[in-house]
Amino acid sequence: MERYCAYQERCHKEVTEKLKNMNMIPEAIDQIIGHLIQENFLNEERFAKAFARGKFNIKKWGANRIKNELKYRDISAYNIKSALAEISDENYLRTLDELARKRLDQIKETNSFKKKKKLADYLLYRGWESHLVYEKTNELIK
Repeated sequence: MERYCAYQERCHKEVTEKLKNMNMIPEAIDQIIGHLIQENFLNEERFAKAFARGKFNIKKWGANRIKNELKYRDISAYNIKSALAEISDENYLRTLDELARKRLDQIKETNSFKKKKKLADYLLYRGWESHLVYEKTNELIK
């Protein structure tokens, strides 16, 4: 399990599921997880920060999507907040602008209302906040 956790950052839920799939008894699972935490192979705050940075930088996800994915992995609200703080506001808005412009170039729709809706739906699906999405679509499509 140390190798499993050293390969990439893992959350407690992933490790617990892996151990359950190996047919471990609950006492053994607790003992193994305790050992991994003690030896710093398992750290939820470190996982949350790495997850948020990776999904933002590589997949261009917005804060809502990152937050939901971390909640799904049973990460605490404090760790989610500290993970999202890793992303600078300037970088966040620049990425939204780049993503919106790139997607707008790909949309072949001629009707401006349909074009706005397609762009907004795309950005909302990727987890960007609705007020930012609507500001950006109105700015780009007049």
